[in-house]
Amino acid sequence: MASIRVRERKDGGITYTVTWRDGGARTAKQESEKFDDIDSAERFQNLVDGFGQQWPPGWIRGRGFVEETPAEPEAEVDPETMFEAYALKFVDLLTGVQGGTKAKYRKMIEHSMVPWFRDFSVADGELSITSDAIKLWVNDLGAGRWGPHPPEGARKRRKHRAKTIRDEHGLLSSIMKAAVVADLRAANPCDGTRLPRTDDTDADEMCFLEHWEYALIHKHLKADAADLVELAVGTGIRWGELSALQKRDIVRRNGRPALRIQRTWKLDENGARYMGPPKTKKSRRTIVLTARQSEIVQLAARGKAADGLLFLAPQGGAWLPVGFRRQRWLPAIAMAQEEGLTKSPRMHDLRHTHASWMIAGRLPLPALQARLGHESIQTTVDEYGHLLSTLDEEVITAVDAAFSLTLVAPPADVVLARADLAEAA
Repeated sequence: MASIRVRERKDGGITYTVTWRDGGARTAKQESEKFDDIDSAERFQNLVDGFGQQWPPGWIRGRGFVEETPAEPEAEVDPETMFEAYALKFVDLLTGVQGGTKAKYRKMIEHSMVPWFRDFSVADGELSITSDAIKLWVNDLGAGRWGPHPPEGARKRRKHRAKTIRDEHGLLSSIMKAAVVADLRAANPCDGTRLPRTDDTDADEMCFLEHWEYALIHKHLKADAADLVELAVGTGIRWGELSALQKRDIVRRNGRPALRIQRTWKLDENGARYMGPPKTKKSRRTIVLTARQSEIVQLAARGKAADGLLFLAPQGGAWLPVGFRRQRWLPAIAMAQEEGLTKSPRMHDLRHTHASWMIAGRLPLPALQARLGHESIQTTVDEYGHLLSTLDEEVITAVDAAFSLTLVAPPADVVLARADLAEAA
């Protein structure tokens, strides 16, 4: 990676020299370029890093970018194969994808890909995106560095979490795969990229509350939020599903009170909220309730029409996640922290807390998968499998019981058979 060396001149001024090894190899020739200010030096450093430890195309040493008439006409590049245009068109043509997801993909492309790949083409050729460029991009995301073309007025970047990098790399890989299918290039440069492991950096992202910690938070919630939060931690329902519950969702299963989860809040491509079905088949589920939870939903349903929301914001209508967080959740957290709470849980951590309590209560993982609405049991294992350490005592007991059977004498018929064999010998 390029580095900046700072030196004081004899006249008292400061020189900032960007140095790097040609192509990044340790034994390669060292290159350098001098600047009079740190901002110019940092911008050039990013350019060198973005072009694989090479002089940026069009840069003349000591002069900067200079328009030169090429000795030979450059091969024309189809503008539709330039990364930004191709990537955004790829998203536009996706089928079976919700509007909110498309909006998220566009934001991901503009913020986390275009600053690196703006001047590259998805097609094979001189401007083609290479596997080395992908690796440099992944490293920059993890380190919180901008690419060669940061947005105007861009602030300092935050380091991306391992899961975020994996999601972004997955989208980029899909874009490049589409270019391969379209015969624009021979191979996908994303293949073979080693990505950061989520368990290396994200282990502390989930927050699991002890029962006393939850009780401390609940004590400080306002009345119009207390029942909603109690239902959230008692069922593991996602916020979008919880805030979309209607009176007609109160059902019975095998004679027990239950909630039918059949809709959630979504965002369209313009960021507008609308109510629609959950994104997966298994997210549509029926959750049995305790007597206390049934009391909460029955109380919330009083006097409402069948399609009336169970939980309303003070001004009417559904709770917005930002409004609930600012007006109810964060004030309760702050007051609980004054009384000894050391954690800073999010609303979504109530779902994680529910899962941890269920595992501690010996609920089998397949049953937890169905309750949480995970499409795959692997998702449940990946997210909460580490909590199975709470069952260590049961595991030891089972192993001891199994091996104690090795000390039991063989059955009588086996003993007789052995005696017959001994006689025959």
